[in-house]
Amino acid sequence: MTQTAERPAEFVEALAKGLAIIEAFDSVHPEMTLSEIARRVGLSPAAARRSLITLSHLGYVGQTAKRFHLTPKVMSLGSGVYFSAGIDEILQPAVRGIVETFGDASSVGVLSGDDVIYVAHYSQQRARRKAAVVGACYPAYATSMGRILLAGRTDEEIDAYLARYDPQRLTEKTCTNPKALRAEVMVARRNGYSTTVDQLDYGITALAVPIRDAQGRTVAALNTSGYTGMVSPDELVEKRLPELTATASAIGHDILKYPALQSVLAG
Repeated sequence: MTQTAERPAEFVEALAKGLAIIEAFDSVHPEMTLSEIARRVGLSPAAARRSLITLSHLGYVGQTAKRFHLTPKVMSLGSGVYFSAGIDEILQPAVRGIVETFGDASSVGVLSGDDVIYVAHYSQQRARRKAAVVGACYPAYATSMGRILLAGRTDEEIDAYLARYDPQRLTEKTCTNPKALRAEVMVARRNGYSTTVDQLDYGITALAVPIRDAQGRTVAALNTSGYTGMVSPDELVEKRLPELTATASAIGHDILKYPALQSVLAG
């Protein structure tokens, strides 16, 4: 973790290291040794050890033998924004309503860097698939929400994203060509919605629309998804797009009553 020109003089390196360690744990790395953590985060073992001691003392990290893991206390870091911003009052009922109407699953996501973070989610699906839960984070290029969120950015911002675009082939259908992805984003911009099939994981067909603020800026995305083979993109557009668009518009209106939620969605 090297100092960059963009970082202010008041930047607290130690805090950044601790947060990077928390973010390093995921479904693929639920437990790690000190050396694994240091390597994954890009720290020296000594620096990683100091951060782990601090996180352990605060109750965010536990240890079994030589392997470290996160504790449930980490979940408290996200509960504050969930309740204080009104996500439980505005966004969660909205996605639940979509699922009660159509079944399957629905989420609200925002762009964070080059990824989409799910800030609300509800599902009736039970099969094994990528976990779309509140707090889940996935690459924008592989999700319907990510593409419609990118479509809401300026051409210059899209070009900058594509310049650093370094995709992983998550499935055989994952788009890994920057020109092809740009074309998909432009189609999403023209249509006002985005559809994907098996981009993030096999079995996921999804439709997403933008959530816009009072100035017309895209601040979040709302999606609905079903099982590939049981629903097609055309069916999602025909049967679900009108309701999805209406719900997104209602959310855009409702967030005006929640300044904290506006700030959260605006990043």
